[in-house]
Amino acid sequence: MQEPSGLGRIVELVRDLRQRCPWDGAQTPQTLRPYLIEEVFELDHALGLNDRGAIRVELGDLLLHLAFQVVLAEERGDFGPEDLTRQVEEKMWRRHPHLFPAPSPSTPADGRMGGRADGGVDGSGNRQVDGSTDREADESTQVPAAHPPTRPTADEVKARWERLKLAERDDEHRPSVLDGLPPGMPALIMAFRLQERAAGIGFDWPDWAGPLEKVREETGELAHELAAGARASRLEHEVGDLLFAVVNLARKAEIDPRAALEGANRRFAERFGAVEHLAAERGVDIHSAGLEVLDGLWEEVKNSEHGRT
Repeated sequence: MQEPSGLGRIVELVRDLRQRCPWDGAQTPQTLRPYLIEEVFELDHALGLNDRGAIRVELGDLLLHLAFQVVLAEERGDFGPEDLTRQVEEKMWRRHPHLFPAPSPSTPADGRMGGRADGGVDGSGNRQVDGSTDREADESTQVPAAHPPTRPTADEVKARWERLKLAERDDEHRPSVLDGLPPGMPALIMAFRLQERAAGIGFDWPDWAGPLEKVREETGELAHELAAGARASRLEHEVGDLLFAVVNLARKAEIDPRAALEGANRRFAERFGAVEHLAAERGVDIHSAGLEVLDGLWEEVKNSEHGRT
């Protein structure tokens, strides 16, 4: 009997926990939502720090939560692990036509991979088809791998991906190319993805120069509204436009805006902590020192940083 894969063992573990642990057995998809979100943020934090040990730990924790959701769905009779595996396979086949040609009418649905639906592999490592290995299978049922004359670039693959997603949304009767993004997505990521979606159909600047000019334009509009004493609602509108333009500039410069902002936050926190330490060394009360003194300490910290680089 073939041993379950590593991922399969986690699913089996969750099934066992559901049967024998009172807490695990009492959980529902809704009760687990806060923990799932927490694990995603913890993994994201570890990835931002490039902490390999923490990444391993957090990936395991997230995988456990995903397995929990799969088992809960299985118990309700909605779907199981095999259903999800096939769903992912078929989506990747559709989204990578440069790698997986469409099967002919006489080819099994899993013919793109040269294997059966459950992906069985015999002892020699050969994928099995209808009880025989792929070496023994009728070659007429196998779809050869695609060999395009020229290998597409990463940008071309991404553009095709967005077009294929758009076609799938059309099949689902979604009226807009922007539909389908989760409303709870953080605003910075939402701005980035909205811009990517629009760019997927050609609504985009050719390079970073256009977005940079847009940032200047939005900065000028905000300055005008501030000088005119505009209402808070109007200022909020202009600040939002400016932030959206900055995200677009980062995207065209191939910079992750969230990672850039995280770096800025981290640098500010480290510098301010150094300011507090320097003030304490000199007996300066930061609460009453005033802006001029604190700004002087800030510049000292910045200059010391430049001296170390």
